[in-house]
Amino acid sequence: MNDKQDAPNDLDNSIRLQEVSIIVPTFREAANIPRLVERIHAALSDSGISWELLLVDDNSEDGSEAVVAELAGRLPVRMVTRRQPPRDLSLSVIEGIRLCRFDRLVVMDADLSHPPERIADLLAALDGDCDMVIGSRYAPGGLIDQTWSPWRLLNSRVATSMAFPLVSCADPMAGFFATDRRVLPVLQTLQPIGYKIALELMVRGQLRVKELPIDFRDRRLGSSKMNWRQQLKFLRHLCRLYLFKFGWMARALCFGLVGASGLVIDIAGYLGLQWIGLEHRLARFLSFWPAVTWNWRLNRSLTFGERHREPRVRQWGKFVASSLLGLTLNVGSYTVLTSLVDFFASRRLLALLLGVVLGTLVNFLLANFYVYRLHSGTLKKRTSR
Repeated sequence: MNDKQDAPNDLDNSIRLQEVSIIVPTFREAANIPRLVERIHAALSDSGISWELLLVDDNSEDGSEAVVAELAGRLPVRMVTRRQPPRDLSLSVIEGIRLCRFDRLVVMDADLSHPPERIADLLAALDGDCDMVIGSRYAPGGLIDQTWSPWRLLNSRVATSMAFPLVSCADPMAGFFATDRRVLPVLQTLQPIGYKIALELMVRGQLRVKELPIDFRDRRLGSSKMNWRQQLKFLRHLCRLYLFKFGWMARALCFGLVGASGLVIDIAGYLGLQWIGLEHRLARFLSFWPAVTWNWRLNRSLTFGERHREPRVRQWGKFVASSLLGLTLNVGSYTVLTSLVDFFASRRLLALLLGVVLGTLVNFLLANFYVYRLHSGTLKKRTSR
């Protein structure tokens, strides 16, 4: 199977240029849906564009289905409800891509932070020179709602900068974009978590991106779905994309960073247990367990998050065993080098560092090929076209 859908041809384009499916993921947005529909209708009614609005709802149970049923009597609007967990904006968009009528797509939020009046502009800019046009807050001419707090602005800028190595655009976190279904990656290959579906498509599809500045407005009705869980999902998603783009180098770096964080926990436990009165050898023995468990959990979620998940207790035991082997090689190499090699006898710190490198390398290889080994068919099933 090809990595991308069949590319559009000129004959198809001549027919389909004036058709678009607008995909909007929703969760408890009943108050915003009528205003969104009316603004889309006003923006496109005289454009010559045939359109449909497909709302993919995450089982809101807030009356959204009844609202859409009333609107569908006079406008090309329909709703699909996803009733199976997990609730996830990106999975809703993928479902919309699979079910929409037309190949040309626009994806936007339901809260009217994205201006429907710019849909036609996005479509006009979608030509043979690009695969995706994003409504950009940070391209020259783009604006952000002045009600944003300094904290929210900082949070947005930090998240954006974290994605810069993956793509070449000013606003890789954009949620308002136009594309063509036929140039997207095969939907089964997508592995998004959370709300940054455009970033997922850009990276995995290696899409050529063009930016169009927009005036981004904050929601006026309803409440934001952004919380710390969504931010953690973003970090997991970002990790997956780095692993996809940079391969084993990113995986090794992630493994090393997880190990460094575990070392902090190990040392803190070691010192804290002595502070409450435990003998130092017992403290050293006990501090190992929360640190190795922390490392196992983070590597399971981040470094090897896309791989098959064995039962927790079994996989934890395998990780502990591999960690102990790595620790044995670490300490053993230090002992041998400082005891038998004159050069290292006077350079013990260097021997220690070499032991750390050797132990970490062995731990990584064991984690990669044994603890979190890649099984056939380990990629999670995703909604396909």
